[in-house]
Amino acid sequence: MQDLSGDDQAVMAYLILLLLVVGGSMLISNRSQINRSLQQIAIWGLIIVGMVGAYSLRDRIEASLYPERPILSERGTISFLRARDGHFYAELLVNGQKMEFVIDTGATDIVLSEADAARLGFRTEDLVFSGQATTANGIVQTARVKLDSLTLGRYTDRNINASVNGGELETSLLGMRYLGLYRKIEIEGRRMTLTR
Repeated sequence: MQDLSGDDQAVMAYLILLLLVVGGSMLISNRSQINRSLQQIAIWGLIIVGMVGAYSLRDRIEASLYPERPILSERGTISFLRARDGHFYAELLVNGQKMEFVIDTGATDIVLSEADAARLGFRTEDLVFSGQATTANGIVQTARVKLDSLTLGRYTDRNINASVNGGELETSLLGMRYLGLYRKIEIEGRRMTLTR
């Protein structure tokens, strides 16, 4: 029980108390049918153990269903699980809007697709595509923009420079301009962990 957080210990105590109340009331009401009562207690015990197990694995279950959602630890680290396609995805609030990014340690900048830039209110026809970036698909034109706020977990950064990709880009990229704000980036197996 020492490895459990305060909330987990409270849930565990509640479930044990619930088991005792339900089990005790079943025994008292069915004294003549003690075997059947014991079977019912065993069934309820298994149900409660299953609920506790599912509750303790909730972060892993949610991370496998939604790999772009960060796993926040009490120590202040932010972790992501590798998606089925081999990439790490992150869901951030950009200027107050949820937006999905591919975490790309090979990208220098934060790079928005034209569709994401338009969602944020940038009129792509008004942007000046005077920069260039070398990508896996060749050289593309880029335009500089400034993001008012970028929030990941409990961390919010303001006035962040980014680029809008003038070529084809399905998902915006979270490059080293943002990742460099973290003290440590670790990739171990299927998990990437950022430490601020």
